[in-house]
Amino acid sequence: MTGALDDGPFFHGTKADLQHGELLTAGFRSNYRPEVVMNHVYFTAFRDGAGLAAELAPGDREPRVYEVEPLGAFENDPNVTDKKFPGNPTRSYRSAEPLRVVGEVVDWTRSSAEALAD
Repeated sequence: MTGALDDGPFFHGTKADLQHGELLTAGFRSNYRPEVVMNHVYFTAFRDGAGLAAELAPGDREPRVYEVEPLGAFENDPNVTDKKFPGNPTRSYRSAEPLRVVGEVVDWTRSSAEALAD
């Protein structure tokens, strides 16, 4: 599937310090299950959704949200759309192709400590 799913802009949340032009690629360990090597890079069209993913990622670094550009085909994230939210209202996607970092986004909404504890 391709960009016909959504026109973006797209966002990726992480605790990594990334620079404009860097590529996010598959083949690394999952932030949430380190025993799993990821075959895809995950992203969303919701800025605050990417922020939540960044806040939930393990580690002591500050959560960050980046605008990203898919460099190839992408599809609905079946972990979300098939299991939790049919129809993809969360606008969550994945790609086996790289994502290019366009820039950091600073105007996303932080979650409360209580929300993150749930």
